[in-house]
Amino acid sequence: MGQSVREQFLQQSRSCLAMGSPLTARILSLLASDIALGNPLTERVLGWPGPASDALPLRLAGGLHSLVRSGNATDLQNFYRSNQKFDDQQAITILRAALAEHAIYLNAWLDSPPQTNELRRSAVLIAAAHWLSDRFKLPLELSEIGASAGLNMIWDHYALHLGGQTYGPNDAPLTLSPQWEGDFPPTVSPVVLSRAGVDRSPIDPTRDRERLLSYIWADQADRLARTEKALDLVAFLGVRPEKGEALPWIRKRLAIAYPGRLHLLYHTIVWQYLTPTERAEGEGLIAQAGAKATVDAPLAHLAMEEDGRKPGVGLRITLWPGMLQLQLGRADAHGRWIIWSPEIV
Repeated sequence: MGQSVREQFLQQSRSCLAMGSPLTARILSLLASDIALGNPLTERVLGWPGPASDALPLRLAGGLHSLVRSGNATDLQNFYRSNQKFDDQQAITILRAALAEHAIYLNAWLDSPPQTNELRRSAVLIAAAHWLSDRFKLPLELSEIGASAGLNMIWDHYALHLGGQTYGPNDAPLTLSPQWEGDFPPTVSPVVLSRAGVDRSPIDPTRDRERLLSYIWADQADRLARTEKALDLVAFLGVRPEKGEALPWIRKRLAIAYPGRLHLLYHTIVWQYLTPTERAEGEGLIAQAGAKATVDAPLAHLAMEEDGRKPGVGLRITLWPGMLQLQLGRADAHGRWIIWSPEIV
């Protein structure tokens, strides 16, 4: 394997281990050391021309998990169920066979980036919405970039439980309980008047259900169960992201004024999949719209994204009018923990 591709697999293996998926970590580590030329699939992997942000290891991991869920690869399925019973050589033999026998099937999974639509990120959105509602005293207009299946478009239908305080509906079908550090958000309940989202390849919660579930790491049964419940809910509500590219959609959404509403534009672990040029243009479009915001029609841009710092990812929000930039804190990329500490940059 070329050094840069091999390092991508090893780096992703380390990340998976740190984020609670020893099975995926082991698979990616074994692939990093063993994958070799021999068929169009492995040759495509070895010669991958794109950057690390393409998430090539997770594309292939999603394909392997999908193959297991399909029931069409018995040996691989047995390995996933009890991988600790197989030594490395046995595991490598099983992986080699899967890559060779199902090359066409797996190759299709390399065509698009992974979409886990991790709904635990909604804990950040719930907290931020309460904070914004307390600050602006206005109902919300929601716009999500990279909305995938729309699971984080419906954050107001989930509950957030922190200590003895519950935010959100009392009868919520899903309750999120991240590890929390810092003061709790205000208790002013947000009111969502309308919502919209966009994704380059939106996932239909019924038709594409298996695709989304395959991107979730196989040894994280709680994530799979939670996501299935959220897919049922978003299908019931009929919430669907639009299909489209981020920049034209941002331009279209921000061209509309929403008097009497706070327009909350947000994205979670999406910005890294845009090119540097696209990111710069997107930030420019948002800033231009912000310059036109008024007290009666303010704009907030919330980004839960990698920022080169640790731990976790940054929670950055910019408010207009006035272009006030704040750091709300930090969070685990999967929403397992949140450090809440709103402060002006």
